[in-house]
Amino acid sequence: MASELEPEVQAIDRSLLECSAEETAGKWLQATDLTREVYQHLAHYVPKIYCRGPNPFPQKEDMLAQHVLLGPMEWYLCGEDPAFGFPKLEQANKPSHLCGRVFKVGEPTYSCRDCAVDPTCVLCMECFLGSIHRDHRYRMTTSGGGGFCDCGDTEAWKEGPYCQKHELNTSEIEEEEDPLVHLSEDVIARTYNIFAIMFRYAVEILTWEKESELPADLEIVEKSDTYYCMLFNDEVHTYEQVIYTLQKAVNCTQKEAIGFATTVDRDGRRSVRYGDFQYCEQAKSVIVRNTSRQTKPLKVQVMHSSIVAHQNFGLKLLSWLGNVIGYSDGLRRILCQVGLQEGPDGENSSLVDRLMLNDSKLWKGARSVYHQLFMSSLLMDLKYKKLFAIRFAKNYQQLQRDFMEDDHERAVSVTALSVQFFTAPTLARMLITEENLMTIIIKTFMDHLRHRDAQGRFQFERYTALQAFKFRRVQSLIFDLKYVLISKPTEWSDDLRQKFLEGFDAFLELLKCMQGMDPITRQVGQHIEMEPEWEAAFTLQMKLTHVISMMQDWCALDEKVLIEAYKKCLAVLMQCHGGFTDGEQPITLSICGHSVETIRYCVSQEKVSIHLPVSRLLAGLHVLLSKSEVAYKFPELLPLSELSPPMLIEHPLRCLVLCAQVHAGMWRRNGFSLVNQIYYYHNVKCRREMFDKDIVMLQTGVSMMDPNHFLMIMLSRFELYQIFSTPDYGKRFSSEITHKDVVQQNNTLIEEMLYLIIMIVGERFSPGVGQVNATDEIKREIIHQLSIKPMAHSELVKSLPEDENKETGMESVIEAVAHFKKPGLTGRGMYELKPECAKEFNLYFYHFSRAEQSKAEEAQRKLKRQNREDTALPPPVLPPFCPLFASLVNILQSDVMLCIMRTVLQWAVEHNGYAWSESMLQRVLHLIGMALQEEKQHLDNVTEEHVVTFTFTQKISKPGEAPNNSPSILAMLETLQNAPYLDVHKDMIRWILKTFNAIKKIRESSSTSPVAETEGTIMEESSRDKDKAERKRKAEIARLRREKIMAQMSEMQRHFIDENKELFQQTLELDASTSAVLDNSPMVSNMALTALGPAQTQVPEQRQFVTCILCQEEQEVKVESKAMVLAAFVQRSTVLSKNRSKFIQDPEKYDPLFMHPDLSCGTHTGSCGHIMHAHCWQRYFDSVQAKEQRRQQRLRLHTSYDVENGEFLCPLCECLSNTVIPLLLPPRNIFNRLNISDQPKLTQWIRTISQQIKALQVLRKEESTPNTASSKNLENMDELQFPEGFRPDFHPKNPYSESIKEMLTTFGTATYKVGLKVHPNEEDPRVPIMCWGSCAYTIQSIERILSDEDKPLFGPLPCRLDDCLRSLTRFAAAHWTVASLSVVQGHFCKLFASLVPDDNQGDLPCILDIDMFHLLVGLVLAFPALQCQDFSGISLGTGDLHIFHLVTMAHIVQILLTSCTEENGMDQENPAGEEELAVLALYKTLHQCTGSALKEIPSGWHLWRNVRNGIMPFLKCCALFFHYLNGVPSPPELQVSGTSHFEHLCNYLSLPNNLICLFQENNEITKLLIESWCHNIEVKRYLEGERDAISYPRESNKLIDLPEDYSSLINQASNFSCPKSGGDKSRAPTLCLVCGTLLCSQSYCCQTELEGEDVGACTAHTYSCGSGVGIFLRVRECQVLFLAGKTKGCFYSPPYLDDYGETDQGLRRGNPLHLCKERFKKIQKLWHQHSITEEIGHAQEANQTLVGIDWQHL
Repeated sequence: MASELEPEVQAIDRSLLECSAEETAGKWLQATDLTREVYQHLAHYVPKIYCRGPNPFPQKEDMLAQHVLLGPMEWYLCGEDPAFGFPKLEQANKPSHLCGRVFKVGEPTYSCRDCAVDPTCVLCMECFLGSIHRDHRYRMTTSGGGGFCDCGDTEAWKEGPYCQKHELNTSEIEEEEDPLVHLSEDVIARTYNIFAIMFRYAVEILTWEKESELPADLEIVEKSDTYYCMLFNDEVHTYEQVIYTLQKAVNCTQKEAIGFATTVDRDGRRSVRYGDFQYCEQAKSVIVRNTSRQTKPLKVQVMHSSIVAHQNFGLKLLSWLGNVIGYSDGLRRILCQVGLQEGPDGENSSLVDRLMLNDSKLWKGARSVYHQLFMSSLLMDLKYKKLFAIRFAKNYQQLQRDFMEDDHERAVSVTALSVQFFTAPTLARMLITEENLMTIIIKTFMDHLRHRDAQGRFQFERYTALQAFKFRRVQSLIFDLKYVLISKPTEWSDDLRQKFLEGFDAFLELLKCMQGMDPITRQVGQHIEMEPEWEAAFTLQMKLTHVISMMQDWCALDEKVLIEAYKKCLAVLMQCHGGFTDGEQPITLSICGHSVETIRYCVSQEKVSIHLPVSRLLAGLHVLLSKSEVAYKFPELLPLSELSPPMLIEHPLRCLVLCAQVHAGMWRRNGFSLVNQIYYYHNVKCRREMFDKDIVMLQTGVSMMDPNHFLMIMLSRFELYQIFSTPDYGKRFSSEITHKDVVQQNNTLIEEMLYLIIMIVGERFSPGVGQVNATDEIKREIIHQLSIKPMAHSELVKSLPEDENKETGMESVIEAVAHFKKPGLTGRGMYELKPECAKEFNLYFYHFSRAEQSKAEEAQRKLKRQNREDTALPPPVLPPFCPLFASLVNILQSDVMLCIMRTVLQWAVEHNGYAWSESMLQRVLHLIGMALQEEKQHLDNVTEEHVVTFTFTQKISKPGEAPNNSPSILAMLETLQNAPYLDVHKDMIRWILKTFNAIKKIRESSSTSPVAETEGTIMEESSRDKDKAERKRKAEIARLRREKIMAQMSEMQRHFIDENKELFQQTLELDASTSAVLDNSPMVSNMALTALGPAQTQVPEQRQFVTCILCQEEQEVKVESKAMVLAAFVQRSTVLSKNRSKFIQDPEKYDPLFMHPDLSCGTHTGSCGHIMHAHCWQRYFDSVQAKEQRRQQRLRLHTSYDVENGEFLCPLCECLSNTVIPLLLPPRNIFNRLNISDQPKLTQWIRTISQQIKALQVLRKEESTPNTASSKNLENMDELQFPEGFRPDFHPKNPYSESIKEMLTTFGTATYKVGLKVHPNEEDPRVPIMCWGSCAYTIQSIERILSDEDKPLFGPLPCRLDDCLRSLTRFAAAHWTVASLSVVQGHFCKLFASLVPDDNQGDLPCILDIDMFHLLVGLVLAFPALQCQDFSGISLGTGDLHIFHLVTMAHIVQILLTSCTEENGMDQENPAGEEELAVLALYKTLHQCTGSALKEIPSGWHLWRNVRNGIMPFLKCCALFFHYLNGVPSPPELQVSGTSHFEHLCNYLSLPNNLICLFQENNEITKLLIESWCHNIEVKRYLEGERDAISYPRESNKLIDLPEDYSSLINQASNFSCPKSGGDKSRAPTLCLVCGTLLCSQSYCCQTELEGEDVGACTAHTYSCGSGVGIFLRVRECQVLFLAGKTKGCFYSPPYLDDYGETDQGLRRGNPLHLCKERFKKIQKLWHQHSITEEIGHAQEANQTLVGIDWQHL
């Protein structure tokens, strides 16, 4: 920037630079009217500094503003040079004990779950790490920006309010002292003056609304005609709309438009045009016209440049004030006084009020600046925080009204500050008592929901987007109410009581409007046409759930309040149901001699509503009366006698009947809206204040009325009264062939009703209903959730209700009821129920859904079977009821109940005559079981004088009344016990009879006369034992049979696997891979194996038969037969790269002949190992292409593979592939001629080859020069003595069949196309080079993987790898047969010349810049092209050996030149062996050749160690290469992992163990070679330190090191700002795991153009860092992202787990996360194996939603 700024600064008005801050301040000190002086100064200078052109220059503007405008104020304030003044103030000041750090977007915040008063109390990372909370249970979240750190606020924390840093500052705070004492009088006066003027100026100019004139005291005479067209942000229009509009309106490029849009979105406004009024007005009209079609138009203003200038300076001033008050608490106090001082206009005229009330008119940037100022001033000064809170509460309604109209998010609205006051307990209490805050919030809320129906209930319109938007705004008021209630009072003053009850009244008014809203009527006949609106009502209910609970918690804390609230709530309920019996006829019901009056009402015909918040609140309060014992202490104060139980139960009962009827399928025609309502009614988010409270209300009613009456009303509401009141109704019912549906419906309703009775009696785990406490309730929830199946922590938390602090209370009890099982490499940690808790399982637990209930039943029965117990699931023993509910149990022994039981049992006994169901019977058995348990408990707990009134056993022993004398219930049970059609329930009936006998015994023992046991029971016992033994015998037989069958099956399975091995290749990495099969081939075992050279071990030719996966035909692989191919995937790779910044500028001209040792980008080939005929594959691929073309015409969906790039999925395993490799026989055996003569030594061989090369070069020259000089040429020809036996005119015949040749070309071209990113061209001379390169690179990468995992080189490789390497090597060796001979010869000459110098070859890379393994592969595979014309008898093997020795020597020199020798103290101990001496000698030679530039000679031992370590990877790669090339089996020593295999490798590769012998044996030529290598200028530069070189062995590449604790990553990312848009926080910071770069993903600002389309930062980065493949961690979401190319991507589970072994993608739970090393290794392994693309392919095939994502924009 500097260079640009220089001329700028020169161009600045000289007067600005000459302006002296000190003089100006001096002038101001003398001034009589300071305000006028300052204003004149501003009026003159501000327009000269700010807004001087179309583009802002922030650095320049800030520099000048500081110099000309702010400088004088600082001088004035300090009365001296501010450089000395401010530090003095700072020293005198006591540092604050509050932290007050304002959070940036995305910064990590921490809340302690043990000590925070509520979840909004948070710490910044620094305070958290220095606090006691880091060892507690904490939550970590990322901030949305705008809140601040609560460290030091004693009201926010139950303990540990200070971190170590802020603790130091608390020692002296005994009493609240005035911070102004540290300032001198005149500083106070001056500060007051300047603050008052500046703050007023800023407020005035920011809230100024005229567009072209300034306030009078800022106007200047000479005004320019320069305007800005200013575009403002809104939340309605999308980025795309804004960008498109701007391009049209101010004809800018798309890039500029994106820049504008980004700034508008960030700062809230941006000028998009600068010029005269007309020019700007025109742009404005275009923008307005273009954006007003669907919605309201974008807001645009044409503003005079001087206004914009003053506003910019106004913002600068507010930030400056914020900085200045940081120096001293005294200054802060003065600013607060200035801000809150009443202005001349009375109410709401203070500066703070003016800013707040204009909030919705300000733009985003201005808002955030002044909110920050408020936070650092008013909220940090406790005295003024209180005063500010009062102003806020007084203006609350107006602020909320503005917020409703405003369309910015709440985060940038001043209303968001409510959380700062309302959550502070003392402030909240004060605002409730003094400002009546509760009532104000509720009233404001009611004002905004104006739509009511005739009964005054809320009515919601269709839920349009706008509705939803407005409704979301209204809900923020509920948050405020929640904040106010979140900390419960300990002390109640009369004031607080009165104001709370006033608020409670208002709240009841709100609930009254909800009671009965959204009523529904059953659709009969036809399906409902339009789904009614239901979401809004439920959203409201959900949001209010916690508030309702908290209201009850408040009431529970004070007896007076509770009694008053109860009365008020009852009164409101009476109002709601005042007309309870109006218009509905009274009827009388009677069963068993009991009768009751009620009204005629059918849920299935009348209106019914699910929303009954008033009834439910009353139920909650009623339980509190019981829990707090108020009901027993002050019964006279309570209206309990006035209660009418039938009225209380009526509506909740209707609601439950509605649910039953929906389950019975009677409301099918009411569509999904009803199904959804029922779902939420039971859902964990709502049930606490809906379903649960309805059950409590019924319990309340039953406990106050005759149970017989209740049951009759219930039968009537369930529309089942007829069935149970008329004897024989069932018979008649089934004899008339009635509608099948009706029978089904009635059965379901009877089941539901019985279930409801079970719930009413059995659900006593709410404190106040039963004698239990809150932990018992949670324990029971957990036990029942875990009875279904073991669950992960997060699943469990989701299934438990949360309180207002987002806590479920689970952690405190989970240890008591469950064991934790840690996760493996995948999956998550699980909690399993402890076996001893199983006895508490209740099959009819009321929070089970249908599906959960059947799963739980299944699971529990299975468990019992495993433990060899009977499978009865008897009702668990229950805690006793509280006294207020004690009479509830009598429902079980009431006459009507017994009548219902008897009826159902009778149906079951005469099972053919009636329509009944097993689940009905099961429920009745459960009820009988409950009654027996109850009686048993009564008997166990009975005291001497009491008589047990619960006599269920006696009642069920009596037979029915005359006339029909039905048998007793007991008798019927005994009958049913042996019914064959009730096998499942046998155990349960047996348990009931056993319990019955036990109770009878207790009763008899307590009564005086012992009666002899009846015979019947004794017989029953013995028969039962017999039964048991019989059963046991059968079970044993069954078990043996099962085991036998299992053994047979596993035998067959093994057999099948043996026969069909190749099918299992994919999934089982069978040890017996093909390479191992070869080793078992008949051969002399103790013979040394040699892989190459004249002495190569001869292996008998193995015939190979393979089967095509497409046509299932078997075929032998032969030279002349049809081609067989392997599906393969070729990709560019940088996994081994040591230099990622290299970039091929022009791939068309690039020459890849020599690979640089940094391996900056290679071509990797992988295969899934599945074999097809070439023609089968061709057909398959054509069909894939045709399908793709058809699909494209239909719909533009992506697939997981890209057909245009030749991709397809392997037909068998769906593995992504993009080409095929032909299967071949070992190609060397085909080209090899018999060797007749003695084979030459290295020196001789090099001479021969050099002569042949020379001859070829002359020939080439001949061919390229025209024939004019033919005579001369002939002479030349004679001179040119061809080396003997060399026939350059000979062209060998290609041995392969046409189909194989075609496949050789296909794969070669594919490798060339992918590797160089060019268009396919089979003639291109670079094709063979790319094929050799891919072979070399793939071998290198596999060698790296094996070394990293310490696996043996020739251990059992997975088949797919083994097949791939074999085919790839053989392909590369055979490819020259389809390439042009002269091209391959040319490549050989060039490669050879890099080692053996040749005058004709110009600029070849120096020895340091050649990867030797790539060179070796190239030379060996190109050599046959030369050797085929040589008839002198030199064999191919000899050539291989000499080439190998030559390259190895070059590599040794390479290692010695680059080895960094660090001296080691171990030299003395190692006596120099021959290797050491030889290396020293060689090093000396090098020392001479390089002109002594080489470092001093270290010890020989050291050098030899370096050589050995450095050359190992090379030797291993060579061993793999020659093994696959020549097919010589690997020596057994190399098949096991062990110590260094150096000697074995040397033997296998026919090298001497002392490698230096290579130099000594061929002494005369090596001297020359070494000299030629060392004289290269590059070697000299390297040794003189002017350039770098790769040293050996190359380090393995790893993914970056990730921190152990995830929050340090979040912190790092929150400090990362987008590199493009100046200093803006990035929204989706994403970390590249390969190189550690942080990127700004998924945003317009960082899009770049790549191959003609816009891509996001991550996609662009994959091309520069991973040649198209990338592994990223999205920091805010905590998920791993895999990308490959532009269209492929998937999310992968992150390597960070919480303490419960779960990942937290999206950071929703906020549990602390720690790095799991194993999972990270797994990701690294995928990368090393080049499996990322394959992984994405599988993920996209498995999950179609992934295909639709625009990966390129990430």
